[in-house]
Amino acid sequence: MMRIDAHQHFWQLAARGGAWPPPSLAAIHRDFAPDDLSGLLRQHGVAATVLVQSLPSEADTRYMLALAERHDFIGAVVGWTDLKAADAPQRIAALAAHGKLRGLRPMLQDLDDDCWIDDPALAPAVDAMLRHGLRLDALVLPRHLPALLTFARRHPELPIVIDHLAKPAMGDMPDAHWLDGMRRLAALPQVACKLSGMVTEAGPGWSVERLRPYARHVLDIFGPERVMWGSDWPVLNLASDYTAWLAASEALLQDLTPPQRAAVFGLNAKRFYRID
Repeated sequence: MMRIDAHQHFWQLAARGGAWPPPSLAAIHRDFAPDDLSGLLRQHGVAATVLVQSLPSEADTRYMLALAERHDFIGAVVGWTDLKAADAPQRIAALAAHGKLRGLRPMLQDLDDDCWIDDPALAPAVDAMLRHGLRLDALVLPRHLPALLTFARRHPELPIVIDHLAKPAMGDMPDAHWLDGMRRLAALPQVACKLSGMVTEAGPGWSVERLRPYARHVLDIFGPERVMWGSDWPVLNLASDYTAWLAASEALLQDLTPPQRAAVFGLNAKRFYRID
């Protein structure tokens, strides 16, 4: 089974200008580079990763693309540019000139306007993304799901993947707002979902049984062909580690057939991000 980690990060604190993560998050308040991850990938048979932006900065995107040139295991990069800038199409074209750029991610969870994505002014940027074969990673919280739904309906040709299940509150049972919002988005064939970020949202006391209703809902509504596994490393380290999350993921997917597990653990990401 070809495993692909569909969501991971690298960063250098000196380049972040005091941006997240703060010193209080000691487990991740340091530099994270390819050498910190490559051993874990070999240990667990992960052939490739999708490196995702963590700053709203083109400089951060160029940093990631430079890493992708030097490290073959980085199969795709999801970067950032201001999708509402007047010159967004030109900026997108310049970034897409790098062969491993496969997507863009506006950091919607950090914006004051919950409806930022529901804006026809995004059309020129979306058109440019489509011309260059890019996807949209949606970093959202449950309150953003209605606006994301309107955006996705407006742009049915744009492939979209929801990061971290939209970060629902990991209570004993999912709340109705998240259940319905995700169900409506899953009805659109161009929308997928990442099985990632769950243990961080659940916190240090997480368990597979706590995660199971959320994973089951996503698998039921999107189907195994539109769910992709990711670690969210190194943010994962706030509540767990790579080995424990992979074991938990295998438990969450145990009822799937072998071909379905292979799809979630790698083949879906390979197809979605066009990883060679």
